[in-house]
Amino acid sequence: MSFLSPWWLLLLVPVLLLVVAYVLQQRRRSRYAVRFASLPMLERLAPRSPGWRRHLPAALLLLAFVALALAAARPEADVRVPRKNATVIVAIDVSISMRATDVEPSRLEAAAAAATKFVEDLPKGFNIGLVTFSGQTSVRAAPTTDRKEVEAALQNLTLSTRTAIGEGVFTSLDEIKSTAVRAGQKKVPGTVVLLSDGTNTTGRTPQEAAAAARAAGVPVSTIAYGTQSGTVELEGQLVPVPVDRETLATLARDAGGRAYTAETSNELDNVYDNIRSSIGLRTETREITQYFAALALFLGLVAAGLSLRWFARLP
Repeated sequence: MSFLSPWWLLLLVPVLLLVVAYVLQQRRRSRYAVRFASLPMLERLAPRSPGWRRHLPAALLLLAFVALALAAARPEADVRVPRKNATVIVAIDVSISMRATDVEPSRLEAAAAAATKFVEDLPKGFNIGLVTFSGQTSVRAAPTTDRKEVEAALQNLTLSTRTAIGEGVFTSLDEIKSTAVRAGQKKVPGTVVLLSDGTNTTGRTPQEAAAAARAAGVPVSTIAYGTQSGTVELEGQLVPVPVDRETLATLARDAGGRAYTAETSNELDNVYDNIRSSIGLRTETREITQYFAALALFLGLVAAGLSLRWFARLP
């Protein structure tokens, strides 16, 4: 939390002086009572001491003064608010390794199903696009608010050889930029969610892609999907296709996104839920003076009410 007018915090000084004065007054009252009355007399005159109730209204009133001083300084805080619009590109690896069945029914089918649910649940005002990449990239669905178009493309994915992770990011960045141009805006909020299981084998490197994404201000979150024991059959032989988590984690870190891993369909669903909640909100600094002013009023009213009820007077 920060303050737009921090000099007003000096109002806390007189509040602190009031606290000191109150403590000194209570000590003086105790010494006076003991000095001029015997203990048996005190017990007869005040058999039931109010105890903590005597101090509570005063404490609440002092807290109200603190809240007023903070309100005068105009506090502000970072709050999470829903985005009204954004462009999200779902980039999916369609290389041969995605045929592995270590995730049932296969890595690709499970990924398509999870991505479909992810697309369905994104805010309605978002533009969603689908990019696939193997040795080459393909824009299967240009960014659009029509969920059905993206979902249909997700149900019609085909596999190919090699893996161009870097090119998948570059194509996704181009689509986000094109969306802004079509909307007549210099820039719109955008993010890339990239799912892959392999190592970059062709095209520009993930390091180059991360640098381009950071320069464009577009975070890239990655999902390393599959197990380390995955295999695919090629020409009658089982070929290991372990997940390259390190490459994907480095890409996400350098591109300002977050890196995730998933080895099951349920884990992938959870990952997409986390990503959706993060990109559906943005952090905005807002002034919260009214909350401190309301708190001060509430504390003052409670202090007055308790004092009237217990002692028939205002604090």
